[in-house]
Amino acid sequence: MTKLVTSTLINHVLHVELNRPEAKHALTSAMYESLLEIFAAARADDEVRVLLFKGGRGCFCAGNDIGDFLEQPVLSEGSAVLNFLRQLAWFDKPLIAAVAGPAIGVATTFLLHCDLVYATDSAVFSVPFVNLGISPEAASTYLLPRQLGHVRAAELLLLGERFDAARALELGLINAVVDEADYWEFATRQGEKIAAKPAAAVRATKQLMRANAATLEEVINREARQFVDLRDSDEARAIFQQFLRK
Repeated sequence: MTKLVTSTLINHVLHVELNRPEAKHALTSAMYESLLEIFAAARADDEVRVLLFKGGRGCFCAGNDIGDFLEQPVLSEGSAVLNFLRQLAWFDKPLIAAVAGPAIGVATTFLLHCDLVYATDSAVFSVPFVNLGISPEAASTYLLPRQLGHVRAAELLLLGERFDAARALELGLINAVVDEADYWEFATRQGEKIAAKPAAAVRATKQLMRANAATLEEVINREARQFVDLRDSDEARAIFQQFLRK
């Protein structure tokens, strides 16, 4: 059986790739279990100095798989999704993302936890939670206002509209727009530059910049409780079913 999430360590950079192209790399609970294990192992392994999350080539990640979403206790206590988001809040090594194509929902909120993000012109971002009758996750209700200011964060979270790489760069959500032909290679070079620097100093710098991990986890937990309440509502269920019929 093909692995849906793979990881390969090269020159102290752990390359993490999604492998579900037929579903635009939409995440299932099983994939979250794999990501949770990979991130936890990477955090504990001194050979891993940088984690490069590549999504899928040409298509980063279409967000959560709605069918799986309806079958699994997503963001309920003990779920793989919630545990992964908590792991993300505490991840204390440099985290880089290389984005092309769709980066929808959790694929966009994931980027708020990254240190460097590089995207191509084909990248499309969205935080469409309200459109689905649910609330945001991954501490995005804390991180987006803190990073962008209230009115810009509200525009993204309350309207739930898609935006392109140029807008993401303007907002400060990504570091640069890079060429589609070699965007994975560009992100790899950036990761290897960091991995070649003194590891203890790099990790300490990341930890100092992300000293609010406990706050992030608290927000993630609060968001999860609200998310579950809304997820189980008749309104949200009807929206999900309509989405699946498309």
